[in-house]
Amino acid sequence: MISTATLDVRDLVTGTGAFGPADIRNLLEALGSDPAAHRDLRGAVQELEGSGERSPASSVRLGVCQHLLGRSHDALETLRSSDGGALARFYQGCAHAALAATDPTHVDKAREAFEAAQKSGYDATACGVAIADALRAAGRAAEAATVLEKLPGRDASADYWAMKGAMLADEGAAITETAAALDKALAIDPGNPTALFAMGVLNDRLGNDDEAKGCYEQSLKRYPGTVGALINLGLLYEDEDDFPAAEKCYKRVLDAFPDHPRARLFIKDSSASGDLKQGEQDLRTRDRLDQVMVLPVSDFELSVRSRNCLQKMGIMTLGDLARTSETELLESKNFGETSLVEIKEMLASKGLSLGQMATPAVAEEAAVEVVEPSADEQEIYSQPISELNLSVRARKCTTKLGITTIGDLVRRTGEDLMECKNFGVTSLNEVREKLTERGLKLRGD
Repeated sequence: MISTATLDVRDLVTGTGAFGPADIRNLLEALGSDPAAHRDLRGAVQELEGSGERSPASSVRLGVCQHLLGRSHDALETLRSSDGGALARFYQGCAHAALAATDPTHVDKAREAFEAAQKSGYDATACGVAIADALRAAGRAAEAATVLEKLPGRDASADYWAMKGAMLADEGAAITETAAALDKALAIDPGNPTALFAMGVLNDRLGNDDEAKGCYEQSLKRYPGTVGALINLGLLYEDEDDFPAAEKCYKRVLDAFPDHPRARLFIKDSSASGDLKQGEQDLRTRDRLDQVMVLPVSDFELSVRSRNCLQKMGIMTLGDLARTSETELLESKNFGETSLVEIKEMLASKGLSLGQMATPAVAEEAAVEVVEPSADEQEIYSQPISELNLSVRARKCTTKLGITTIGDLVRRTGEDLMECKNFGVTSLNEVREKLTERGLKLRGD
């Protein structure tokens, strides 16, 4: 394999040299590891598109690269005017499979193209795995399994074992059986993105966050990164409070799919969680300040005059001092400028100042009228929390908090729920939406 550092992307795409599966594999490796390769690929595609008449071979190169850039419609149009060889037919299948995500009629067209590629000499195992992948994505698991088990030479194919493991995971097979298939794929190809993603999901479900994160990160080193890996990795970064890294993952999804609903929601929530994290840091700062404020003034070395004056004024702690102004101190009998300087220096040593905490009196809040729930509301409150059909993450957190009924839930505030590890803004929004559907709210909302 050619080193990605020495691969000339422009020459590979626009030149007249070899351009087969191995060369495309080198290109994918470069795109996954070198951001400059994307710029070179886009430039090469623009050059080919503006070259006027193209040879059938150039059309193959252009069509393949258009597909790699996510322009599957353009790729199909270009490949129709290509040489009609095995490579062109295989990537016609890839383009149809990509378009099947929004138009299911492309699934069978993808299958036809892959079968034609195999008849034209393209690797039979690669074609079979591609067909199985397209069928699996369309929810036709039984057909996909039949195709997969008929593949020739499948035992030596990383793609076969990766797809096998992914399908076993879909079926809910034993973890050991699924992991064994994925391990075989990674033993043949340690960078296989399908196997790495499936292994990441497996570790994710088992709570092995570090292993899952490593699998997702490794899978993204081979272009193109999958949406699932980016979304899941973003969520794991959020769990570590690394919100900037999470936002980068969601942004990569949105760069390719601007209207992706989950990515749009998650990037907004990640930003909000980052603000919340800053709020938590502010809270810790206030906690440290509170600890300083309760320190007794008797713990500090003060002159007898200063100590006596503070005692007469009923000032016992640093907090009392921080709530007292200079004017109030100077109005005390026998309290002069010397004592004032002494007090200021003592407060400054703890990051405080006179009058710092002096605030206007807060108006007394009106008493909140307690309204007893109606009979209908009591019936809803007694229902188990499972009736809300919460996501796995939200459900685990409610269990940790001892919330078993809907009534238990509505008696909690949003802040109560956020205290549970892994319960983020996304989960909070989900809980609020589920309660709103039943005309309910969290306490304080």
